[in-house]
Parts: sequence; C-alpha cells; structure tokens
Amino acid sequence: MARRIEHHTTSPHSAEKVYGAMVDETYLRDRLAAIGGKDAQLVTYSSTGEKTSYQLKQGVPAEHVPSAVKAALGGDLVIQRTETWAAGAGTVEVAVNGVPGRLDGSFTVLDNGSGSKLTLSGEVKVSIPFLGGKIEKLIAEQVAVLLDKENEFTSQWLANRG
Repeated sequence: MARRIEHHTTSPHSAEKVYGAMVDETYLRDRLAAIGGKDAQLVTYSSTGEKTSYQLKQGVPAEHVPSAVKAALGGDLVIQRTETWAAGAGTVEVAVNGVPGRLDGSFTVLDNGSGSKLTLSGEVKVSIPFLGGKIEKLIAEQVAVLLDKENEFTSQWLANRG
C-alpha cells in the first residue's frame, strides 16, 4: 500500500528566484555541501535553458536510521534523487538503496503574497511485507524534514546573493 505525501514550504523570495535556485548548478552543489549528508554529490546535471535535469546522491549514516529499517538496509541509507524542472514546476523520483520502493512526485513553485510557496505532492511505495508501511512512513517524514532544511538553506542562499 502506498502513502501519499504533500508538503508545503514558504519563502520570502519570489517563485522566480526560488525556481532559479532550484535549477542552478552552483546552488545544488552548495546545498549538498551544507545539508546533503554522507558522501553527497551531484551525480548528473544538464540544462537546456528551458529544462533542467539532475541526479543527487545523499546519504544518512546507519546510526541515524531506525533499527527496523537499518536491518532491512544492512548499512547506511543512500538516496538517489532525480529531479527535472521546467517553467516553475518539477518532477522528482527517489530511490533508496536496498529498498524495493520509491517516491514519485511533483513540485510546484508559485508566488504567495510577498513570497512564494513550494509544494511537493507525491506517493511513497515500499514493497516489503510487514515493514513496508513503517518504511513508507519514515521516508515521508524524512522527506518533510529534508524539504524544510532545504527551504531554510534556499532562503539564506538567496538572501546572501541580494
């Protein structure tokens, strides 16, 4: 059974500026360096001006993973995240090492009053008997935490660039 996820973050910056950061290679590298976790890296990046795609690798050390999930993984949590952005919206696919499942979703960035609102809507599905629901819940919770951290980083990164 899959778990729906919808998460919103707000920024004092316009949707245009937030979107501009989300597709900026320097921003992505800076964000990974600051909050990407163990062995984080920008694996691929391509931009045509209208469409930008990239793959991120992020890691969570095994000691920070709940024991039931750690047993299923057999080590560190390695997250492969692929995003494609165009015209203020994006898609995301997330796979986790050793877990037969994924997160698929879409992002929108829209102006909201004097700032903007980033929304992730998606679904987490893990096909492991008995543990799947727990892992889906953990992934959904951790994605929300990560998006909040990324939002804080983005707001600061944009503020530092005037």
